[in-house]
Amino acid sequence: MQKLALQPIDSPQDLGLALYRARKALGLTQADVALAAGVGLRFVVELEAGKTTVRLNKVLQVVQALGARLGMQGVPLADDVAEEA
Repeated sequence: MQKLALQPIDSPQDLGLALYRARKALGLTQADVALAAGVGLRFVVELEAGKTTVRLNKVLQVVQALGARLGMQGVPLADDVAEEA
């Protein structure tokens, strides 16, 4: 059974490393992830390398292809605040 962990993401490099580790743990190649996410191989390579300018929708596609989710922790969320957004 795979060990699941919450990894703090404080930089593009942190995100890239987390995605790299998840991919390796799943035994996937960068090409596998690109195909599953519907993005180019170059995008996955650059994302794992910590590229600072990436399209968020494509990042989310890669995250989902790895069976993961992004979230926020440590911030209050009131119903009225969520409705204003």
